[in-house]
Amino acid sequence: MKKVLALLLALVMVFAMCACGGPDAPATQPGAEQPTDAGGEQPGGEEQPSGGADLAGTYPITVWVPEAAVELTKGQIDTFNSTNELGITFDATVEPVSEADAATNMINDVSAGGDLFFFAQDQLSRMIQAGAVTKLGQGAADFVKTNNVASSLVAAQSGSDFYAYPLTADNGFFMYYDKSVIPEEDVDSLEAIIADCVAADKNISYELENAWYLAGFFFATGCHSDWVTDNDGNFTGIDDDFNSDKGLIALKGVYKVVSSPKYVNSSTPDFASGSAVVVTGTWNYGQIKSQLGDNFGVADLPSFEVDGQSYHIGSYSGCKLLGVKPQEDAKRGAALNQLAQYLTGKDCSLQRAADPVENKTPDGSPENGGLGWGPSNTEARNDPAGTNPALVALEEQNQYAVSQPNIHGSWWDIAKVIATNIKGGSGSDEELQAALDQYTASLSEVFEMTDEVRNAFTVIGAIGGSSWDVDFPMTADGDVWTSDDAFDLKAGDELKCRQGKSWDVAYPAENYVVEADGTYHVQLNAATGEVSLVEG
Repeated sequence: MKKVLALLLALVMVFAMCACGGPDAPATQPGAEQPTDAGGEQPGGEEQPSGGADLAGTYPITVWVPEAAVELTKGQIDTFNSTNELGITFDATVEPVSEADAATNMINDVSAGGDLFFFAQDQLSRMIQAGAVTKLGQGAADFVKTNNVASSLVAAQSGSDFYAYPLTADNGFFMYYDKSVIPEEDVDSLEAIIADCVAADKNISYELENAWYLAGFFFATGCHSDWVTDNDGNFTGIDDDFNSDKGLIALKGVYKVVSSPKYVNSSTPDFASGSAVVVTGTWNYGQIKSQLGDNFGVADLPSFEVDGQSYHIGSYSGCKLLGVKPQEDAKRGAALNQLAQYLTGKDCSLQRAADPVENKTPDGSPENGGLGWGPSNTEARNDPAGTNPALVALEEQNQYAVSQPNIHGSWWDIAKVIATNIKGGSGSDEELQAALDQYTASLSEVFEMTDEVRNAFTVIGAIGGSSWDVDFPMTADGDVWTSDDAFDLKAGDELKCRQGKSWDVAYPAENYVVEADGTYHVQLNAATGEVSLVEG
């Protein structure tokens, strides 16, 4: 049985004991920890000046971070300016740009992009291919390897080279639950949790028609799905055994959930509207804690049983990354790497990790960061100040997690239909095997795709009765692509245009939302990423 509160207290005690018995503690002044080597590479491969070079000077820069982190990041850069011993001063403009938008915007126009930017790890390959991130030199790569948890290293590299600095290691999922419905003795058992939800007429929200969540069942039985990339970020193959005897066992576990009358395909925190269990991540911690109050429960994922054997549900573990835009001036690039190392160091990581619920002022604003972001930096991660109950549950779950590598953008659609295909069926071995066979056939098509299909844009979304499961063709006239068909769309319908039936290149970054009912052709300017509707 899981005793999360006890585990949290135990971890705090262990960390405190380690702090007492270990080496001298670092200075508490944020500016005291200085990076040792800038070590980045320019596009031509020439190593930038090391930390020992004369980097003194004032550098105007643009930094892109999520909106919640803007003020904190401004303060951290000010502290770097006043404490670094290299004479570096950054005149920084910190702009609110989400991790998803940062990648798309950088690819659309690298020259106009942020000099430093936070982005999601699954965007790394396309960023490398677009020349939007600097390959790290040996010194910077050594800094990354020395100062970050092992699970985040996979996310920051392609082939044998590193291209970014790990910023967080908290992009995973686990279970929040209502303690008035799910007793502590049941949190280890998927079957018991489902029964509790049915008995209480409460939902189990688990977004299994989403490949990111679905994969955890396959990891539970020892399956793997690994995409192979070269040093240029190109996908060259896949090593996958989801369609196997182990995969069939995993799918039997999935069926237990999707066949339940209380199953909801969602990861939205909806305890206030009928759920007793929601499988999601740290980003919903504050909202869920407020919804549940004294009934707040959080734990790693449960186990499921097949033929008398127990399998603990797995997950992906992932992170946010900090990228450095390639610079024409090697000295400027080296200075930016100094700042990148500072921002991903212990003190800045702890400021971002502050509990977003416990560290709020009376007016509701966060103190000292209060973002609740789980650090990738090892020192910060091992500091009691760098955790909260959700991060403790994530740490428990990470024992069963697989580090999320670079994944081809088409895989998410290919894998997600596995759960959809079995949801309304009988759960027979024949039906489950058919779903796995279809998955394998779809995977093979990725490498059989012609250049014409790979380069073409299509429209996908809530269109013509489809639900993000049909790609509608578009025809190009120069950079402008127009849908072959006109669609009857309703206000509020959402859609995207994507290339090669993959999510690697898709516009706009956030879904396009239809403003008014009508019959429209969908149009995309591939040069700018702008999506619009044309009456037709």
